[in-house]
Amino acid sequence: MLLSRSYGAWLVLFLLISPAFIAPSMSQLDSHWAAKKRHMREKVRKMFYHAYENYMKHAFPHDELKPLTKSFTDSLSELGNLKLQHLPRNYNGSALTLIESLSSLVIMGNNTEFERAVTWLSENLTFNIDARINLFECNIRVLGGLISAHILATDSTNRLVQGCYKNQLLNLAEDLGRRFLPAFDTPTGLPYAWVNLKYGVMEDETPETSTSGCGSLILEMGALSRLTGDPRYESAALRALRKLWSMRSSLNLLGTTLDVTTGEWIEYSSGIGAGVDSFYEYLCKAYILFGKEDYWRMFHSAYLAVQKYFRHGPWYHEADMRTGKATYWQLTSLQAFWPGLQVLVGDIGAANSSHREFFYVWKKFGVIPERYLLDHQMLHPTEKYYPLRPELAESTFYLYQATKDPWYIQVGESIVNSLNLHTKVKGGFASVRDVTTMQLEDHQHSFFLAETCKYLYLLFDDSFLVDRNYIFTTEGHPLPILSSWHERLPAAYIPTNWTYAKSEQQTRRASAMSLQVCPAIALRSGYGVQQVESACHIPDSRADHRCFGDEECGIDSSTCRRRSCSMAGYCGLWIQ
Repeated sequence: MLLSRSYGAWLVLFLLISPAFIAPSMSQLDSHWAAKKRHMREKVRKMFYHAYENYMKHAFPHDELKPLTKSFTDSLSELGNLKLQHLPRNYNGSALTLIESLSSLVIMGNNTEFERAVTWLSENLTFNIDARINLFECNIRVLGGLISAHILATDSTNRLVQGCYKNQLLNLAEDLGRRFLPAFDTPTGLPYAWVNLKYGVMEDETPETSTSGCGSLILEMGALSRLTGDPRYESAALRALRKLWSMRSSLNLLGTTLDVTTGEWIEYSSGIGAGVDSFYEYLCKAYILFGKEDYWRMFHSAYLAVQKYFRHGPWYHEADMRTGKATYWQLTSLQAFWPGLQVLVGDIGAANSSHREFFYVWKKFGVIPERYLLDHQMLHPTEKYYPLRPELAESTFYLYQATKDPWYIQVGESIVNSLNLHTKVKGGFASVRDVTTMQLEDHQHSFFLAETCKYLYLLFDDSFLVDRNYIFTTEGHPLPILSSWHERLPAAYIPTNWTYAKSEQQTRRASAMSLQVCPAIALRSGYGVQQVESACHIPDSRADHRCFGDEECGIDSSTCRRRSCSMAGYCGLWIQ
């Protein structure tokens, strides 16, 4: 017994002084995760090329691949049947997947294939055709893809063979942009959703469009203006965006669909999903890309309204723009972009909370269904499909960049494994028709290569972003953040702002968003250092939360709701 006790004492002492023998060192952990990321990077690379090579073999130069039958679909028949030169007259393809894959090829280091694709498009693609296209989709997919590829082609680190590239993609982009402009010729300045590339807007064209459709054009058209020196593209998109913002309710909410000729709302209910999602995204990213304060002011107000009226814990429901009352309690797969957007404004806590719920749904079904009814905890009866969407992978990438928490690497690994298990077929990757049975649909969307594979690859290998500063469009096309693209402010404006921010009482109680700083940065006040917990958080005036009136209470960090002063003299969420 004595020997046993002695042995036990020595064992405890050994464990205390020799933790390296029972737990991996930090260097060992770093080595483990580095090896894990390299392994997963190669798995994603194989996924991309399995999808890309099957497209090139079975579908090119048509739009998209049908992986089950190893055939093609000209999906741009809804966008415009963009035709190619030197091909049969009845051909209706636009090599959409090739255009969408250009920046992914560069990110994965395949400049040779990128050069071949650029050369082919330069010699074959034309927009001078009688074709009705969807303005929003053609803008984010085709115009955005061409502009991004042009910038990458002229980047010194990705430069093509000397003399090979002479701005052909920019010329194509400018030609396409000019064909967009007739859509903006409306009494309101809000563009039609559809326009004919050769003849403009048709006489019987529908005036109905979505908030995203007329409010998510500024990145691509703004970049086109900066590259060409022609202000018409950015001016048209900005006029539409400002008109749309003027149509918001007193709650700073917008609806989902509207009439471009009358400027009246058709659907008053909206959320952060389909029909509205990229509107919020482009307000924030336009400020980052162009530096115009108008974009930030619009986004700031819109973001706080979303957090106040749409948010319910980690979920976001839909609400009536006029009253703020909840209308539909549902999760849609497109909403999964929101945590990534929250990372850009520094609201990491809220982003992580929502992301974990989306990942829970992913694990429950193996993929994310298009629509899930939160109030009934069940799938939507008709929208059970998963078309290889990228939004969860996108938010996972952003959260890992912000936190470097290896848990997000595990999330990415789970997404990759699910895609390979449920959607990979001999002819590419197929969409899921029904997430309950994993029955497949014969369609490989171009955004699988433009976004899904790209964000997963960047999650495991972000070397493309080292010493570079990019913003990604809603279709995953990178655009560089350049000082020459930023709005120049008068010299007197900046010192005035600094003085105000340092000295005025009101500014001390501003949120991280209003001061445009990361919430991790401590804001100093008369009561010492206070950590801003989320982007919308405004602390109470007093550290003990005592108050004499509502004006001394701030905005709650988790709900973004205004706190009020109780009869007992304490700030809190007393008003429902």
